[in-house]
Amino acid sequence: MLSKPKILVVLGPTSTGKSDLAVALALKYNGEIISADSRQVYKGMDLGTGKITKKEMCSVPHHLLDVVKPNSIFNVAKYKIKAQKIITDILKRNKLPIICGGTGFYIDAVVNNITLPDVLPNPELRKKLEKKTLEQLFSMLNKLDPERAKNIDRKNKVRLIRAIEIAKSLGYVPKVQNTPIYRPLFIGLDLLDLELKRRINARLQKRLDDGMLAEVARLHKQGVSYRRLEKFGLEYRNCALLLQNKITKEKLIQNLQAEIFQYAKRQRTWFKKNKKIKWYMVNSKTTQKIIQDLRKLI
Repeated sequence: MLSKPKILVVLGPTSTGKSDLAVALALKYNGEIISADSRQVYKGMDLGTGKITKKEMCSVPHHLLDVVKPNSIFNVAKYKIKAQKIITDILKRNKLPIICGGTGFYIDAVVNNITLPDVLPNPELRKKLEKKTLEQLFSMLNKLDPERAKNIDRKNKVRLIRAIEIAKSLGYVPKVQNTPIYRPLFIGLDLLDLELKRRINARLQKRLDDGMLAEVARLHKQGVSYRRLEKFGLEYRNCALLLQNKITKEKLIQNLQAEIFQYAKRQRTWFKKNKKIKWYMVNSKTTQKIIQDLRKLI
């Protein structure tokens, strides 16, 4: 019986340096990187998602970035199919697949080979749910599927509606696992709250300085509605609100500093379920320590 192929997974909360570590590991161990970020699949959504730049890639091949246009619908089921196909190709070329990102459900879907629900959109239900508040939607989901409610972005209306749609269609939000087809090595990065907040705030300011608002304005000019932009959550929601003069620049910064940190805490909650993750607190020696620890495993 053939042994399952090894893959490396670099995960953790936002702003912990996952992309830089993945590049360093790819250079060291002849790897290619598969992004596991539910928003970085969209073209033109760069600064708002903190997407890695060509320069930062250091010539390491990156996959599942810039896959579809922002008005297209992309979900975890599509991600799983594409990611597993890419992993197969990387392995055929005797290279190391490295999944890197912070979208826990996307990572789990691939690594655990989860059977995903084939639930078509229900326009009538969506129309009714659109009229409800975020609090009402979360309450509905919490009754239908408390497990999914624990980790969802409470301020992301589109995800709340989709989760309710699936739960109402099937009676639950399934996570039926098939036999895993890989041997994953999980590397988790984290920081103490004070330093994580500092990094989140510094990274946010840099992205604003680099033109994040202009990016969102450009997307709108190219035909992405403010309603659609708001559904992407976090940076896109708040930038869209500012561009519509619904909030001030000061309020945008305040909102995002708080919301991104809350998002990081939800990421931690999701990843805590996985007891196979080897966690590292980030400092100047972390990358070398991980490379050293992986020498006997890869």
